[in-house]
Amino acid sequence: MKVQFPKPTGQYAVGTFTYTIKDHRKEVLPAGGMRSIAARVYYPCTKESVEGLPKASALSPNMIKGFKASFHVAPDFTKNPEVNLSECYTDAPRIPEQKFPLIIFNHGYNSYREGNSLLCIELASHGYVVISVAHSYEALCTEFDDGSWLLSDKKNTKLYDPMLGGLFAMYKIIKSKAGDKELALMVDQAQRKYCKYMMGRLPEWIIDNEAALDYAKKKLSDLIDFSKGVGATGHSFGGNTAYALCARNPDFVCGINIDGALFGDYSNDTQTKPFMQISCRDNEKAAARVYLKHAQPVYKVLFKDMKHIGFADSKYTMPMKSVVGKLCKQAERA
Repeated sequence: MKVQFPKPTGQYAVGTFTYTIKDHRKEVLPAGGMRSIAARVYYPCTKESVEGLPKASALSPNMIKGFKASFHVAPDFTKNPEVNLSECYTDAPRIPEQKFPLIIFNHGYNSYREGNSLLCIELASHGYVVISVAHSYEALCTEFDDGSWLLSDKKNTKLYDPMLGGLFAMYKIIKSKAGDKELALMVDQAQRKYCKYMMGRLPEWIIDNEAALDYAKKKLSDLIDFSKGVGATGHSFGGNTAYALCARNPDFVCGINIDGALFGDYSNDTQTKPFMQISCRDNEKAAARVYLKHAQPVYKVLFKDMKHIGFADSKYTMPMKSVVGKLCKQAERA
């Protein structure tokens, strides 16, 4: 049996290209040097224009190395290389004189730029440009347009410090029957004690997004319709970043957090944009902050039988039910 990625359901085929913002600012992580930003763009194109074109790879050789370095296991496409083909086309012809609204996507911590490519491709097939932003040293692999690439920096502090104390604090939150206000306070107290490193990373991820957006405004105005504002979404810490962008940056007009706990100092923030929180049962209560202090409607979607990684592409390449949940069924064909 062979895994097959689902085909996009929209009226458009999907093209893709990348761009790099080199040496954007001084790196504050232990790696030092200058921080560069790598982004991948997914965009609508006509189905006729991609006939005969080769599909883009879902995972590059460098990304597979990143999987092995971070998790000691990686997808193996040697026997079935066609499995590693994505439902998009590199540099496919754009639709002349047509612009589309923009959504910016952020991967999770120690995930990667293409980690939710299926979602990005699906959105593009329905008439959106999607820019997926990589976060250098904090993605399992980041690739730049000059051919250079970076693996995740092992010097980065763990999610919880100390690990056992942080895990126990989050377990208590998961099992708590408290209301949203009390849960949000519990999460804030836990992160200030055990997650100071992650709290400090949120401002840097926001700057990565603002740099990627600034590039798009200057270089991609022929493709993107900015008149409607920008949507923000992301998985895990990337979803947390989407929440912060909507709360703090007027360019962003709505957003969705896909199963991200709200790490960061939100004590002075009110959500001023329509926002949706998508959660699995395990992480539902770590996002209680979303439902407090908002000036526009917020929405909640709960997938009870989903697991955290089930919201990402890896459910197709490494479909282990213990980490992806019961709702995720491997797409197969004979």
